[in-house]
Amino acid sequence: MSSLIVASFFGILTTLLLVYGLNSLVMVWLFIRRYERRHREQLSFIKDYKVTSWPKVTTQIPVYNEANVVERVIDAVCAMEYPSGDHAVQILDDSTDGTSRLIDERVEQHRQSGVNIRVIRRSNRQGYKAGALHEAHEEIEGELLAIFDADFVPPKDFLLKSVPFMVDGVDLGFIQARWEHLNRNQSWLTKAQALGIDGHFMVEQAGRCWNDLYLNFNGTAGLWRKKAIEDGGGWSWDTLTEDMDLSYRVQLAGWEAEYLPWLSVPAELPEDINAFKSQQFRWAKGSIQTALKILPKLWKKEGLNFRFVQASLHMTHYLIHPLMVAMAISSYFLLNTWSHIPVWLTTTFLVGILISMVSTNTLYWVSQWKLGTSRRQTFKTMPGLMLLGVGIAINNSRAVLQALRRKESEFVRTPKRGDQILTSYKVSIPFVVALEILLGMTCLWGIWDHQMEGSWFHPFLLLYALGFSLVGWTTLLHANRNRQGPLGVT
Repeated sequence: MSSLIVASFFGILTTLLLVYGLNSLVMVWLFIRRYERRHREQLSFIKDYKVTSWPKVTTQIPVYNEANVVERVIDAVCAMEYPSGDHAVQILDDSTDGTSRLIDERVEQHRQSGVNIRVIRRSNRQGYKAGALHEAHEEIEGELLAIFDADFVPPKDFLLKSVPFMVDGVDLGFIQARWEHLNRNQSWLTKAQALGIDGHFMVEQAGRCWNDLYLNFNGTAGLWRKKAIEDGGGWSWDTLTEDMDLSYRVQLAGWEAEYLPWLSVPAELPEDINAFKSQQFRWAKGSIQTALKILPKLWKKEGLNFRFVQASLHMTHYLIHPLMVAMAISSYFLLNTWSHIPVWLTTTFLVGILISMVSTNTLYWVSQWKLGTSRRQTFKTMPGLMLLGVGIAINNSRAVLQALRRKESEFVRTPKRGDQILTSYKVSIPFVVALEILLGMTCLWGIWDHQMEGSWFHPFLLLYALGFSLVGWTTLLHANRNRQGPLGVT
């Protein structure tokens, strides 16, 4: 009886993970079927389109304690090419450290050179980033606004290449550009992150946008229409992913979205795994919060159709992490009852797991193929991404459970190193590091304990053992490095 219960539970987990894995292949198919034509059409449009009258644009830069990068982003935004007098810059500064002084000095320099730039500060941090954007909304000059986080470095032609789409598309609510990576090759951690983010931006975002599915704004490196924000209900801070929340509400209100994969904006990836964990925690919890908030409205509008299914899988994607943790734990018990489970059933489990892994990795391979990355480089980076994806599961499971329990938590921004280390920002170590190391050791013990049982699950359990152990011990390593001095900047 116990073997039947364990096998049934494991089968449910395998099936659910298989659904998310196979959807990666759906995304690849949606991307490939439209990529060449839409890519060609967009480039042709921007090459031939003549704007007779450029609309006024306001660029907003939300900042909170970003001394290492804030001067760089201000310089980059002020250097963007646009007709004189039609571009305004707003620094939304909630900082509580020396960042404000750096901002004031840089703003004054650019103001003296003729840039229309100002700083907007609040008396409190209500709503965090969303609250700052909400409060500054009435201060926007013009109908269009661009948004860049402090660690992004927009190219000079960003507005010239994105605004024409807004001018031509009167029903266009927002445009999202692709993220590029300033420090991709810094370490195995940044290489793995870059590969994962490329899969999202190159394949998933394009596949959704170009097949009439819901597209999410990624919080930065995008262009918005002020009226669309207002029609969608404005910026809200009842979720930790205000960007996903607003972008869905805007599209539910009838506005359209566009994605430009050939227009990239470089940014920094977290070089410290504790900063990466805090970022992932925010994204995971915020996505589930948004799903709980938006899915009922989406069901009312769409019903059970392909758009609803894809939006549901999109917003609930982080559910794969508690599923993975549950699978790692149940695998240990599955090995204890291995001899009582039919061979055809265990074979089915193994095939399902392999299909899930291959499907997901295919998405990343395709993204690198289209970005022109060598197959050798992709092959070398893929194991790091797989281990990181497994190892982060406990951290993200905690975020998902908090969202499901409706538990509130603070918006924790992800500080970056920048070109110069002016301030060392520390990131707290969540208690889950102990669980990561413990579960990694448990998986290793399970392999050792059952090595003579003829189990096929040893390689699968080894992936979990290595993933949890790598993330857990790297967390402690980076935490110790942070205590030693400037190299600990995250």
